[in-house]
Amino acid sequence: MKTTKDALLIGGPRNGTLATGGEAALVELEIDGLIHRYIRTTERRDHDGATMAVYNYDGAVSPEGGQSGAESGPDRVASPAASGTADTSDEPAGS
Repeated sequence: MKTTKDALLIGGPRNGTLATGGEAALVELEIDGLIHRYIRTTERRDHDGATMAVYNYDGAVSPEGGQSGAESGPDRVASPAASGTADTSDEPAGS
């Protein structure tokens, strides 16, 4: 299966990186033991002759849920990556 880089990540540890976002509203990447979130915006940017969807950095959470000491694991609503139901490799969803 061929993947196409159609998203531009803005901010955070992957600032300026091209990724495969597809139609996903949220891209989660596991980097150095944390899950970094990028949220799709309505903005689009031209890059090397292609129009890219823009994903803005939304912060990082522990895979166990939230920031250490900031919230109770049982009381939180887990992200797909934190709950173990999503691929958390360093490649964005759909790659």
